[in-house]
Amino acid sequence: MDFANIIQTIAIYALPVLFAITVHEAAHGYVARHYGDNTAAALGRVTLNPLKHIDPIGTIIIPLAMYLMTAGAFLFGYAKPVPVNFGRLKNPRRDSILVALAGPMSNLLQAIFWAVALYLLRGTGVEERFFLEMCRAGVLVNVVMMVFNLFPLPPLDGGRVVAGLLPPKAAMTYGRIEPWGFFIVMGLLVAGVISNWWMRPLMSLTFGFLDLILSPLAALLS
Repeated sequence: MDFANIIQTIAIYALPVLFAITVHEAAHGYVARHYGDNTAAALGRVTLNPLKHIDPIGTIIIPLAMYLMTAGAFLFGYAKPVPVNFGRLKNPRRDSILVALAGPMSNLLQAIFWAVALYLLRGTGVEERFFLEMCRAGVLVNVVMMVFNLFPLPPLDGGRVVAGLLPPKAAMTYGRIEPWGFFIVMGLLVAGVISNWWMRPLMSLTFGFLDLILSPLAALLS
């Protein structure tokens, strides 16, 4: 095992991962506060301070252990979920969807930011590998985080969106999956279902979307 390469990879991914997690969770809290629920704000979770969102086990230990055990082939982690009292939202069904989408959409915006930074570095002749790789890592991490969290199974954000779109009775029935959702998601991940049938197709579409919207900038800098 090349420990020098592992340390270098951790250094490249550390900042993008911290931003991806922090902004994702803060976005949930910010949108919840905007639509009437102050729960996250009262607990200090509407902040860009990563210490407020990092879960020592899920954000640090589990990803590092999985990276070392699989040589980087498989990674999984999580942050402290932002508490939301959906009953306090002005329009609970509609606003719960917006709160759920806030996190993944923040990752899409961050992916665009890192892609723009990559184009600008290349366009201005910067050849420092560390910064270029960090930008690529920022795009990849945020696309992965966005697509994974949109998987339509609670407690993931996509599951919250589905619950908000279903009729009330159906939403209640669907919500009963949540206590087992984490284990179901892990099983589907290990079986390759999520990666093959969800992650890869949607990530490919997202990368295509990024290429499309940034094509004017790429042409300008070429």
